[in-house]
Amino acid sequence: MQYLPDVSRYQRMTTEELRASFLLPDLFKEGELVLRVTDLDRAIVGGAVPTSNGISLGAPEELASEYFAERREIGILNVGNAGTITADGTDYNVDKLDVVYVGRGTRDVVLSSNDASSPARYYLISYPAHAEYPTTLIRRDDAEVNELGSDEASNKRILRKYIHPDQVKSSQLVMGVTELQTGSVWNTMPAHTHERRTEVYLYFNLDDDNVVFHLMGTPQEIRTVVLRNEQAVLSPGWSIHSGAGTTNYTFCWAMGGENQDFGDMQWADMKDLR
Repeated sequence: MQYLPDVSRYQRMTTEELRASFLLPDLFKEGELVLRVTDLDRAIVGGAVPTSNGISLGAPEELASEYFAERREIGILNVGNAGTITADGTDYNVDKLDVVYVGRGTRDVVLSSNDASSPARYYLISYPAHAEYPTTLIRRDDAEVNELGSDEASNKRILRKYIHPDQVKSSQLVMGVTELQTGSVWNTMPAHTHERRTEVYLYFNLDDDNVVFHLMGTPQEIRTVVLRNEQAVLSPGWSIHSGAGTTNYTFCWAMGGENQDFGDMQWADMKDLR
């Protein structure tokens, strides 16, 4: 169980304390399922890299449930090679940047790779669910696309919405992927907060020589956390979530909370950032 500090405590934290509280490293280990249960709107964040055998999604004891999705919904993004997600006996073949939404009440979820030598790499994000919606495969090319930013601002990017009320309905999970274009490094700038939602970022498509400087905290007192490939970071409702990389990159964003209104955000004026 990972507990997050409040808005007052984070102001006095050292770099290592910030990283220990908000950073989720080492989510992807070959042949293993890694889960981090948090008190951030009860979000669970995880990774799985199946090799020769499929990996079953079991319920951690923190849930006190018979099976993982008994009271939960799950978004599963493949950031690796081709694989298969089996939900209650139905197979969903997934390529890189395909997503499967797993609805509440799905008892058995198995994650597999089509080739053990070139495995799939599954990123999982889960929130509590108050209603049941059908398990659905969303292909990368079927996601809703928004082109944002400009070359001049170094933030030209393609935002794909996978799970949201106008496409694949969910109880509270909203999920998508943003790809920064060559020559662009900034994401989510101008910055904003979500007073009624929390958010989790997973940064990926970075090589070992590049990093993202992730900005967090209140707009008037910003902190920086350095992230590397396939690391995730937690963002409470009071915190901005923005960043700049040493090269372009891709990130998965996922939100849960009081509403699913994508535009419900509180913009931070550039002149107020500190």
